[in-house]
Amino acid sequence: MHDFDLVVENGLWFDGTGAEGRMRNLGIRDGLVAEISADPLPVGRDTDVLDARGKWVMPGFVDIHTHYDAEVLVDPLLPESVRHGVTTVVIGNCSLSTVFSTPEECADLFSRVEAIPRQSMLDILDDHRSWTSPSTYVSVLESLPLGPNVAAFIGHSDIRTTVLGMSKATSTGYRPSASELDAMGDMLTESLDAGFLGLSSMTNKLDKIDGKEFRSRSLPSTYSRWRELRFLNRILRDRGRILQSAPTINFHPNIAAFFAESSGLSGRPKLKTSLLSAADSKAYPPIVYLMLAVAPLLNKFAKTDFRWQHLPVPFTVYADGIDLVVFEEFGAGAAALHLQDEVERNELLRNENYRRWFRKNYDDKLSPRIWHRNFYDAVIVASPDASMVGKTFGRLADERGIHPVDAYLDLVVLYGKSLRWRTTIANDRPKYADRLARSSGVHMGFGDAGAHLRNMAFYNYPIRLLKRVHDTGFMKVEHAVHRLTGELAQWFGIDAGHLRLGDRADLVIVDPSGLNASVDGVYEAPIAQFGGISRMVNRNDEAVDATVVAGEVVFRGGRFTAGKNGGKTGRFLRAGAYSRDIDSTEQLIRSAL
Repeated sequence: MHDFDLVVENGLWFDGTGAEGRMRNLGIRDGLVAEISADPLPVGRDTDVLDARGKWVMPGFVDIHTHYDAEVLVDPLLPESVRHGVTTVVIGNCSLSTVFSTPEECADLFSRVEAIPRQSMLDILDDHRSWTSPSTYVSVLESLPLGPNVAAFIGHSDIRTTVLGMSKATSTGYRPSASELDAMGDMLTESLDAGFLGLSSMTNKLDKIDGKEFRSRSLPSTYSRWRELRFLNRILRDRGRILQSAPTINFHPNIAAFFAESSGLSGRPKLKTSLLSAADSKAYPPIVYLMLAVAPLLNKFAKTDFRWQHLPVPFTVYADGIDLVVFEEFGAGAAALHLQDEVERNELLRNENYRRWFRKNYDDKLSPRIWHRNFYDAVIVASPDASMVGKTFGRLADERGIHPVDAYLDLVVLYGKSLRWRTTIANDRPKYADRLARSSGVHMGFGDAGAHLRNMAFYNYPIRLLKRVHDTGFMKVEHAVHRLTGELAQWFGIDAGHLRLGDRADLVIVDPSGLNASVDGVYEAPIAQFGGISRMVNRNDEAVDATVVAGEVVFRGGRFTAGKNGGKTGRFLRAGAYSRDIDSTEQLIRSAL
């Protein structure tokens, strides 16, 4: 037997099943975990060694909600995730994928919703699109020097736009014909055959299209009626695949329809359903009780297989001027974001009738919302007038004797995007954040990696959750590891998230002494692939000692390494590839103990 390629020594090993951590040495050969031993392992001349003394060795994190669909084509290492121990990412969320639609259509669909520069999105797809089908798309991904593994949903808006054209796809009065539904069904089936996890959709009309011709219309999937959704869901249910979506946020919520679709009470198979999002909302604090109760009860008594996606950290967002997606949820905010020309926009923001409209939207406490609409809870973090930094717009309004909306709009007109501010819209109460993180009705996700480049940075949310666990002990470390790794892999049906004998050697070494204040910090770094925009990132390299994908060290001691295979370590993970359940590996685990 030839030497191990990599040995991880003296670490506290967690296998991702929820089992208690144990001090073990791991021997890795040909990308797989070949031996787990309490005794030292032999080290050959060419064996790489990672000393994990005093550290935690665990499966690489699984990030189930990213928007790396364009970025993966030009920077397939996906370093902002890999450096924080993420070894598997899921793309194609929120009804958005790049498989079928033209580059221009994709740019219109993605850029405003996900706050990605439209021209950069268009240029990337124009330059790199060579696929003609879901299977050839997968082949393109597999040809890239991927850092992490990639799994994917097919986007409902992508399919709908291709079959109907953008005009019909975003028309309230248009209903797809039987042949058009069949065409959408064929595209979904072809995608599932290629290994996609399922369908991502969107019913919340908050998200808007970019571009000129159809600007400010909602995403195509939001125009679907339940006849169409049920037709597509039937295909998912029959194949045992997943629906990822979000309910409406209005006076006519459709959440009950999602529950009914997921249920297997009628004798049909359950529909795996992952919805955005479980949060302790500042706009509606009592709703956290619904989030905590509904999924466990439905899964137990209504035979559903339903989960909320949950970001297990405070949901803090930043904005340059008025560029923030939550403004899309009310009329005055959407009207301002509709205007691309700064002069024209500022003219609108100065208009007293417009301000009256904005004040009315702001003061209306009964309308459905994501943002709590409180400028006393919006802190200025950068401004040409340094004396304002650290103050809220509400405080400035009080000092000037004006309405908070007027104080805010005055500064936006004066400073534009040079005025930078932040607010926390959810998950600010530790008691409820801890309860959500422990709930069986949620799974960890919704970090939106690769999107909202100037608005937020949750690339390291798994590390931040581990810090909270380490600091407070509100759950056991092995439980937190399971929630971030094996639990997700098993539910999504992908070959990831475990670190047992025979598993792929995708792992992260976490130094608990590095789980310090830097974990919660946000920073900025330019991203050349998107026109040099300075995007928000996380930088806590003391926490992650090393990230390993397929047995190769890709990140160590704060630096990326080239690896032995031209930098290619990740692969495309096909749905259903996960076949080893926990019970079937108990004997293997016992033999390693």
